[in-house]
Amino acid sequence: MTNRLNWDERFSVGHEVLDAQHKHFFALCNAMADSLAEEAAQERFDQLFAELMDKAREHFAAEEALLADCGYPELDDQRSEQEEFAFLADEIATTENFDRSELQTFLALWWAGHVMGAARNYPPWLAGRD
Repeated sequence: MTNRLNWDERFSVGHEVLDAQHKHFFALCNAMADSLAEEAAQERFDQLFAELMDKAREHFAAEEALLADCGYPELDDQRSEQEEFAFLADEIATTENFDRSELQTFLALWWAGHVMGAARNYPPWLAGRD
């Protein structure tokens, strides 16, 4: 079973770049779900997974810099979330440990949680920062 993600404007953090990145993670998770039904599923899934991991590093660096610049008081929590994701994705949630369907489900749920948490916590700090 795969999990598909649908963007809702309630997920917006109010910053154009971060919102675009979050939307892209939803799209990547959905593309990973789509790839599971393709003949060349493993190769396509692995390409999308690699892209997601590359984009995650970029996203977390941009998010951290922006939040630090605006004095976000929970920056340590945001850094812990980054570290948790990196550890899980590098060490545990891999194609060696899980089948691709399980991995897609994990990633979709993780990114949905990240985006919803960001939408709940970041907007007051990011207002007018585009």
